[in-house]
Amino acid sequence: MTYCVGMVLDKGLVLMSDTRTNSGVDNISVFRKMFRWTVPGQRVISLLTAGNLATTQGVISKLEERTKAPGERQNSLMELSTMFQIAVEVGKLLRETVQLTQAENGSAASAGRFTASIILAGQIAGMEPRLFMIYPEGNFIEASFDTPFFQIGETKYGRPILIRGYDREMSFEDAIKLMMVSFDSTLKANLSVGLPLDLMVLERNNFEPLHERRIEHDDPYFDAISNSWSNALRAAFHSLPDYSFYQQAE
Repeated sequence: MTYCVGMVLDKGLVLMSDTRTNSGVDNISVFRKMFRWTVPGQRVISLLTAGNLATTQGVISKLEERTKAPGERQNSLMELSTMFQIAVEVGKLLRETVQLTQAENGSAASAGRFTASIILAGQIAGMEPRLFMIYPEGNFIEASFDTPFFQIGETKYGRPILIRGYDREMSFEDAIKLMMVSFDSTLKANLSVGLPLDLMVLERNNFEPLHERRIEHDDPYFDAISNSWSNALRAAFHSLPDYSFYQQAE
């Protein structure tokens, strides 16, 4: 399992993903799930992936045409003229890859094991920053004022934090803090999501990442966020009115 979030702000886009993949509690590996491509002054595009690792790696390889000789490779993300067209292309490749992987592995009963989903984020010069969520079937939806962020993977534990804390006008720094609380809540509740975390900030009309880093196990800021959030929750809980067995209904 995994956990990835893409968020739209007035200032741009904020993206975060974990890196854990596992096929059991004793077989845990780290794989990057955040990918980006840039053309300075022209475009910046990022993908966040969740689901079957072979499927998602297959999609990335096809986008970069890794099966061809280096001199013959042409990344379609660099050629298409709109983010919508890129979403269509990524959706098509995802659908084809899922279907191919399922066919190669035969059993219909295990077909669900090979599905994947993708968050696509980016901006092309002269257009708005855009955020899409792409489903295994290849169809997709776009973020809007009503749905300003997308989650894929293990979403349920971190979603309440985002819903309560999100503000489209918030700063990048506050958005990162909010995401870290969301990820911390997910890490505490589900062992299939784990550090390190990858973080990227895409500022509007700046066609390369404004901020990009990997948050490791011993990251002092993430540890401070985790500890402070736990303490704040305990304090909030103890500040609530006490329940009484003898309370009379009004």
